[in-house]
Amino acid sequence: MLALEPTPAVARRELVLVATLLVGLSALVDPADAFVLAGLLPIAVLLAGLGVLRAAGAPSRPYEALLLPAVLSGSAAAGLHLVPAGPWLLVAVAAFAIVLDRVAELESRIVLQVSGASESDRSQVLVAAMVTAFLAFTGVAALIPGGMPEPAGSPVAGTSAMTQGWLGVLALADAVAALVIGWRISALRFGAPLQVARSALTYALVTAISAGLIRAIDLPRLVGPAVLTLVFYLWDAQHASAPARRQERRFMWEMLLLAGLAVLVVTWNARVPS
Repeated sequence: MLALEPTPAVARRELVLVATLLVGLSALVDPADAFVLAGLLPIAVLLAGLGVLRAAGAPSRPYEALLLPAVLSGSAAAGLHLVPAGPWLLVAVAAFAIVLDRVAELESRIVLQVSGASESDRSQVLVAAMVTAFLAFTGVAALIPGGMPEPAGSPVAGTSAMTQGWLGVLALADAVAALVIGWRISALRFGAPLQVARSALTYALVTAISAGLIRAIDLPRLVGPAVLTLVFYLWDAQHASAPARRQERRFMWEMLLLAGLAVLVVTWNARVPS
């Protein structure tokens, strides 16, 4: 009896199932171990997804279609540590499975269709990117000591101050997430890999700078990730409205401005007591 190859839809659902199980198990480990797991899980999703897409006949650079599902999986593994044990944890895992399946279905459809992404597809990817960005910034803050400040006036406010070292980790992790998500968005707008890389780099720099500013202001709980997601969205809207600005001279001035802002943020946070 011949063994039948699974269809792309079946293979996608198997990938979602495995990712969901791993995300659910991540809630059982310590935050320190979850930090490592949240970093390794996206790599596993990316490698497994590449096999699925290549078997389905995907064209070159199919990895771009897996960037959002990969970041989404790692973000959920980290963010689950904010959910108390019990029924709400099961609800959160189920919600992640549904969102991951929808995003994976959207991305696999885009990468396999000959005509490429339509305007409707781009809009849906942007929505998925914003959801992924919020979960990523929330997950990073959830695992870093002091990443979720309590509101002023709370009995535990100020009891978990963030050290300068952890602030650097926070900014770096947020920047990496923004780089990957920005890469996916930029890949739908620019064909040349160099243009995509440049655009994605600006997302990472803006996010890292904004993360430092938000932490210096000490915005409480989920307000910080929400504001960071808004900054990410506004930066994307600026890029989408002016694609011609991606010129050499304009790009260099943009990088110099961001570098100057980064120096100001580092100086500001150095003056803020840990």
